[in-house]
Amino acid sequence: LRVVLLKNMKILILGAQGNLGNALKKIFQNDNKIIAWDKEDLDITEKRAVAEKIKKLKPDIILNTASYNDLDKIEENKKDFELAQKINGYAIGYLADVASEIRALLVHYSTDYVFGGSKKEGYKETDTPNPINKYAQTKLLGEKELQRRKNLKWYLIRTSKLFGKKGLGENSKESFFDLILRLNKKQKEFKMIDKEEISSFTYTLDLAEATKELIDGVYPYGIYHISNSGSASWYEGAKFLFEVLNRKDVKLIPSASKDYQRPAKRPKYSILLNTKLKKQRTWQEALKDYLNKKI
Repeated sequence: LRVVLLKNMKILILGAQGNLGNALKKIFQNDNKIIAWDKEDLDITEKRAVAEKIKKLKPDIILNTASYNDLDKIEENKKDFELAQKINGYAIGYLADVASEIRALLVHYSTDYVFGGSKKEGYKETDTPNPINKYAQTKLLGEKELQRRKNLKWYLIRTSKLFGKKGLGENSKESFFDLILRLNKKQKEFKMIDKEEISSFTYTLDLAEATKELIDGVYPYGIYHISNSGSASWYEGAKFLFEVLNRKDVKLIPSASKDYQRPAKRPKYSILLNTKLKKQRTWQEALKDYLNKKI
């Protein structure tokens, strides 16, 4: 059995200015030394720089949240696809090599989109990925880079539909809920995809807490699915949001994926089934908590 007590650890967070990176800083900072790097501090696609800078730093734990996830750009544009292959794919191998050398634990985040979307009941950690878009192909490449390294201490965490406080980085995106709340200042009617693209919303602070529990526990290295409990379409997510805020003047119109001209296909069903860790609270509870923190 392995017990890692998260105290007085040197923890390197990559993608630290992003939404998840921000949450990880908050959760891990007590009793640990946090080194928060973003792309200005280290370009993870530069193999030599990764090896030199991380070897010099010698962290105990590396939390990698760096990702390029503009689905439609990646699908349409060769340069964007190549960049995504580097950031989401090959760079994970560079991180794995240096982590193995310095005997650091590497935690890497992947996505529900690696699955094809045919299983209505959801996907377990042991299910075989089957990506249906180029972004997901690049994320699966990263997963494979991680798994084929020997003598590496690693956790691969798949998650989905993140929401929470926006990161500080210029490329940090608003979450779905924040985006529609901003749009709601000007519009009262929304078309939302329903009965498709069903997965689990995940609060970044809950994901960060669960990551800490995973490392702190005696869990074997490997793949873990972490998202809030329950599942929903975008329509169901928006409906709950406006109900909680008591905005009765908002009209939601259910629509289908095919109503939107988007180059990248999205899985119809990509619910992540967590079979290894304690169950997370529901996404509805987490969203209420997030909204209370905002107000």
